[in-house]
Amino acid sequence: MAQAKSAAGGSRGASTRTRKSRTTKPPKNNVAELLPYYRDMLLIRRFEEKAGQMYGMGLIGGFCHLYIGQEAVVVGMQAAIGKGDKVVTSYRDHGHMLACGMDAKGVMAELTGRIGGYSKGKGGSMHMFSREKDFYGGHGIVAAQVPIGTGLAFANKYNGSQEVSLTYLGDGALNQGQVYESFNMAALWKLPVIFIIENNKYAMGTAVTRAAAGTSLYQRGAAYGIPGAEVDGMDVVAVHEAAEKAVKHCRAGKGPYILEMKTYRYRGHSMSDPAKYRTKEEVNKMRQEHDPIDHLRATLLEAGVEEEELKGIDKEIKAIVTDAADFAQSSPEPDPSELYTDILIES
Repeated sequence: MAQAKSAAGGSRGASTRTRKSRTTKPPKNNVAELLPYYRDMLLIRRFEEKAGQMYGMGLIGGFCHLYIGQEAVVVGMQAAIGKGDKVVTSYRDHGHMLACGMDAKGVMAELTGRIGGYSKGKGGSMHMFSREKDFYGGHGIVAAQVPIGTGLAFANKYNGSQEVSLTYLGDGALNQGQVYESFNMAALWKLPVIFIIENNKYAMGTAVTRAAAGTSLYQRGAAYGIPGAEVDGMDVVAVHEAAEKAVKHCRAGKGPYILEMKTYRYRGHSMSDPAKYRTKEEVNKMRQEHDPIDHLRATLLEAGVEEEELKGIDKEIKAIVTDAADFAQSSPEPDPSELYTDILIES
């Protein structure tokens, strides 16, 4: 059973607990909603697997933080927002880009430092942006994106729109001071921002139980009156339900909301991390018992979706990722003159 806990903001810091079932045996009419979730999560998974291979071949340099295992979080969240809503995240960002609708070719080309990339080969893995898709970047400094996401929400409110800001951060980032400055301002001005804590348990390599005084991270906004909820981040339906509630809260002008997604990354913090701080048995157990894609696949099969249809989706996704890898390798490297572009905006 997937659990969702919620904490009401205010001086009492009261909390309640509700239960949500895993994605098993949905009504037939839900299949049309679940299939896009399956496709989007599979695209992220196959893309990241290919990126890992290309990194191993020396085609991707610098840092590379893979999102394998956490796909349900961003897919469930993004399905609850619309055009004009803003997204900002940290450096584990490829999945967020794809979930925002950014082209896999442009993302992969940026990873390889080519001119066809979203930042013309100048940003690499951690620094891609798309104003068209309302994606305001991955950010390489831990927690630096939190004030930016709060500022995007301030702009939304200042301009009189009902758009919300999704601001993703990790459990390791949550202990940074600028996070709480952002919480305070967001609560004070009732800004429409959802702070999504992707708690994958290990930050850069230190277990959250060793790094956090109090592991109910969704309650960290209680001092500011910010409501929050703990969500099974390995269940895309549970994520989407929680996201819809948080988005509704923000659009109603009630201020910020915190969602703690209990999730898990299968790979190390980055491609250079051997991840010796946890056992292979632990990782295998998570993959076998909690994999978000496998669970949704089983749900769809139980709902009457033919296995051939799911195989067809997998084949389609593999073709997209192969095309992205081919494009990334064939796209030319940027001319040195590109160093002097995109450094000034003239209004």
